[in-house]
Amino acid sequence: MSEIEAILPQVKRIRYSALGVGIIALVPCVIGAFFDTRQFFHSYLIAYLYVLGTTLGSMGLVMLYHLTSGYWGLITRRLLESASRTLPLVALFTIPLLIGLPQIYQWTNAAAVAADRRLQAKQFYLTTPLFVIREIIYFALWFAMAYFLNRWSAEQDATDDPAVLKRLRFISAPGLVLLCLSITFAGVDWLMSLEPHYYSTTFGFRIITGQAVNAMAFSVVLAMALAAKNPIAPLITKKRLRDLGNMLFAMIMLWAYIGFTEFLIIWAGNIPDETAWFRHRFWAGWGRLAWLLLTFHFFVPFFLLLQRAVKHRPRLLMGVAAWLLFMRVVELFWMVEPSEHAWFVLHWMDVLVPVGLAGIWLSVFLWQLGERPLMPAHDPLFEEQPREQQTAG
Repeated sequence: MSEIEAILPQVKRIRYSALGVGIIALVPCVIGAFFDTRQFFHSYLIAYLYVLGTTLGSMGLVMLYHLTSGYWGLITRRLLESASRTLPLVALFTIPLLIGLPQIYQWTNAAAVAADRRLQAKQFYLTTPLFVIREIIYFALWFAMAYFLNRWSAEQDATDDPAVLKRLRFISAPGLVLLCLSITFAGVDWLMSLEPHYYSTTFGFRIITGQAVNAMAFSVVLAMALAAKNPIAPLITKKRLRDLGNMLFAMIMLWAYIGFTEFLIIWAGNIPDETAWFRHRFWAGWGRLAWLLLTFHFFVPFFLLLQRAVKHRPRLLMGVAAWLLFMRVVELFWMVEPSEHAWFVLHWMDVLVPVGLAGIWLSVFLWQLGERPLMPAHDPLFEEQPREQQTAG
């Protein structure tokens, strides 16, 4: 019996339930795709970016942990590594989107390109063959990083050789740079090119910080769900809870800073092609959603996580993180759908497709989580715990 099954006997039932819910949610969406193909692929893009962001954000946080050795990563490391190993599933999720490119992006329409000089000027980059080639390059890079991070992590469990830790740190420094660059280009491909006249030099950073919030919130939810179980329970002290809460707080602050900076620079510049992207998302009903994001994705979590009383209580901290996971879907909806609908529209597929893909992804994640011990055997911080607890006592 794996360690996760020993500490959480109902994990298999949760795993199969998540898979069942995911499949049940996707069945009507697949049927609906025959009647409203464009809507299906836009809803699918929202769901895809959500699970992709959680996966890549988790891999980025693993590398950040190896470089900083923060105690926040001691509890969440194996959760984040398990999320990074769902990358093959996310690659499979990419195939339907590649098939549906003509239903999503206007730059795939030859007639639209022929009538628009600005689109013609971008054809050196925005073509379907080059788009597919870039996706292959991105995933090859992501697979390579995930492979070595997880392989050497497993090797660290088997040996206390300090060379393994050095290799993990060695790959993490350039790995973070390459991950950020690849996510930036992928964000341009999947999101910014929905409105190909728009351009922003900070758009990639906005995607990166959003994925970091995704991954951190997800790992906090899982860590708090396991907080009363061994081997995690002895690590859940007030100081460790503050570490997790402070890290989540930092991710929210960074996301808000990048988003506000992008908005401020573009609005001050007042260039029509740039400001049009925000106009589409602040008028015709979409503005209410923008204020909802500002209030409940930033201000409310910000003030809650300022309170030690919230960070010291696992259930409250879990609630804040779970709410942020929901708000991440809302932001992706706000970024994707205005490119298709001039007025605010919430289609039933915008709800069911994310539920479907997230359910299947969660099922695979739980399977991966059960493949390895929840605590790394020879992590230096883990080995320091008995001594630290003895000193505190």
